[in-house]
Amino acid sequence: MKFRLKRLTYLSFLLLCLSGNFFIAKGKSIQKTKLYTMPARKMKVEIWSDVMCPFCYIGKRKFETALAQMPDSAAIEVTWKSFQLQPDLVTDTTKNTITHLAESKGWTMDYTRQAIGHVMQMAEGVGLHYNFDKAVVANSFDAHRLSHYATAMGKGNEMEEELFKAYFVDGKNTADHVTLTALAVRIGLDEQAVKAVLQSDKYAAEVRQDIYEASQVGVTGVPFFVFNNKYAVSGAQDSKVFLEVLQKAYAQWKSANPTSVMEVKEGAVCTPKGECK
Repeated sequence: MKFRLKRLTYLSFLLLCLSGNFFIAKGKSIQKTKLYTMPARKMKVEIWSDVMCPFCYIGKRKFETALAQMPDSAAIEVTWKSFQLQPDLVTDTTKNTITHLAESKGWTMDYTRQAIGHVMQMAEGVGLHYNFDKAVVANSFDAHRLSHYATAMGKGNEMEEELFKAYFVDGKNTADHVTLTALAVRIGLDEQAVKAVLQSDKYAAEVRQDIYEASQVGVTGVPFFVFNNKYAVSGAQDSKVFLEVLQKAYAQWKSANPTSVMEVKEGAVCTPKGECK
């Protein structure tokens, strides 16, 4: 019975091909040649950062300025890696980051405001308006888990932007699951899927792996940028520095990964749709 079924299927396919769907002009060759550019790999840039790091958001802007000047920016893949400046930090919505910084450092409020004034000026220089008076003291572990999920969904960079903005500009609690879900939905992620991730321990291992890798690479502070596993930039440096390293790393990567073109000689074929031509 199995043999008859296979035979009938084969005969039906032959009849289909020999019907009006299959035609070769008499005396003419249908063979032709086309060139196809093979999908190229991308040069990787890995960025270790923490949501609560003010220099990380500034560094992101400076890096983006440099990346925008790269003609082949589409061939560069940016991957965000997790890092925690204060892994044992307990989320406290009753305090803003200025009060927390003053208490943890033993500074006066006046000195603390003076100290963060320089950071605010740096942020203004790249178009960011920090509101430290509103920023909530929040542990960043779940935010990092969400970032990993967003990366898996192809939205890693968008998620990082939302997290930084929520923390430094909008004064939102980035440890709160309701807040994190709203941020994720804003960039197009599925609400129920996000809730499921946050209510579980998914991507916790990936966050810890990033932190472990940081210790192996020698990361002692963030932001920390690694280009093609060959060059690194530490800190929110000038966009010119990022551009110089990008150009150098990409030139070497491109030389080792030339564009591949496949020559295809096309002839008569039958497709799974039942078309023979």
